[in-house]
Amino acid sequence: MPLAALLGVGPSLLTEIGGINPALRSEDVALIGLRDLDDREKTIVHDSGVLAITMTDIDRAGMGPMLEQAIEQAGQETAGIYVSFDLDAVDPAEAPGVGTPVPGGLTYREAHLLMELVAETGKLRGVDIVEVNPSLDQANATARLGAELALSALGHRIL
Repeated sequence: MPLAALLGVGPSLLTEIGGINPALRSEDVALIGLRDLDDREKTIVHDSGVLAITMTDIDRAGMGPMLEQAIEQAGQETAGIYVSFDLDAVDPAEAPGVGTPVPGGLTYREAHLLMELVAETGKLRGVDIVEVNPSLDQANATARLGAELALSALGHRIL
């Protein structure tokens, strides 16, 4: 997993690319919308020290407060925020064209709220939106969502 390598976990061939190890501090990383992890993944995430926000956390506290916590974590004492948005995090009813469609993911609005709140900080330095598989997509719903999320990250608003 690229994030593990950036956090300094894994073979030195990967963790020492660029000569900085670790390239990221765990206290600057937030994972949002976790669900359906196997036991090994749970251990890795727990041991990494990153802020891990599960769908249960979001259900209990609400997306807004959880995002505020994540943004605070990622944006404090850093040069900015980088968002790596894996469309697998979104519920397959909204994003069917992904490699690992698992029910119970982020809603359309929760996904947009994430990007909108990051954009509002003025600290966004980069974004990638990944995991679109056109052969699994239905009427380009996932691809369209990815494009809309990119616009939200760049500050597009209804009003």
